[in-house]
Amino acid sequence: MYVVATAGHVDHGKSTLVRALTGIEPDRWDEEKQRGLTIDLGFAWTELPSGRHVAFVDVPGHERFLGNMLAGVGPAPVVCFVVAADEGWQAQSGDHRDAVAALGICDGLIVVTKADRAPERVADVVAQARAELAGTGLAEAPAVVVSAQDGTGLDEFRAALDAVLARVPAPDPEARVRLWIDRAFTISGAGTVVTGTLTAGTLRVGDRMVLRGAAGEQEVTVRSLQSQNTSVQEIGPTNRVAVNLRGTSKEAIHRGDTLLTPRSWPVTDVLEVRRERGAPFTEVPEQVVVHAGTAGVGARLRPLDAEHARL
Repeated sequence: MYVVATAGHVDHGKSTLVRALTGIEPDRWDEEKQRGLTIDLGFAWTELPSGRHVAFVDVPGHERFLGNMLAGVGPAPVVCFVVAADEGWQAQSGDHRDAVAALGICDGLIVVTKADRAPERVADVVAQARAELAGTGLAEAPAVVVSAQDGTGLDEFRAALDAVLARVPAPDPEARVRLWIDRAFTISGAGTVVTGTLTAGTLRVGDRMVLRGAAGEQEVTVRSLQSQNTSVQEIGPTNRVAVNLRGTSKEAIHRGDTLLTPRSWPVTDVLEVRRERGAPFTEVPEQVVVHAGTAGVGARLRPLDAEHARL
């Protein structure tokens, strides 16, 4: 499987595109369906013409839910950056571009949606998106034009995404596991289940793992595994995976916690960082939120100079 996240301004058609491609409704909450507004992460999957399986992590575009967007894009190796033909580049387009650039994501597509609403603007919107993405890993990404409403361009989208995924470097199935958790829930008769995007390493039924979060570390055991609603005995990267855990409870787990290979990851509460984009560190507030994987963690920033700081 390949995992692809969406990105782009609110109401530019990210969820509609995912729904048209997969036949799966990515909006999981009643409030999302009633308001027509994605609030939290959504998940769907499909098979491409080549036989590649791809899972989509659909993210909210509204500025109020930027933290949820970052949790979806954080572990994703590939992004579909969506811009609507009728509105063009907007405020949250820029926020999402900055997030994708900061995460170092270099593989993906530029997708111009709602082409049926403003066909005369399509070429200008593609050019505008390329100009705004200049200097990021998506600057040279292929561009496709779709209308999920009438179904045009979806075959071209699938072919273009297939070509992008064919070039994505293969992850290491023997690497240590660090699964950033984006959901935790309970299933009657099974117990606690967590989900996330496995980007490296392999999980197997019976594995003993460490669950690390705000409450510290817990030793847990993998009771069972699922992907695309199918039970498996082991699963490697890159995959969306649901892990049934023994040795913990849903109440002890939060988005941003991690499932780790034991004794393989150093832990620190101090980092030194270098600025690549945005304001000089001397102009950044002292109290910040650090986004890593699916986590958003409060931190104190101490500038060392304009380009370097300690968190």
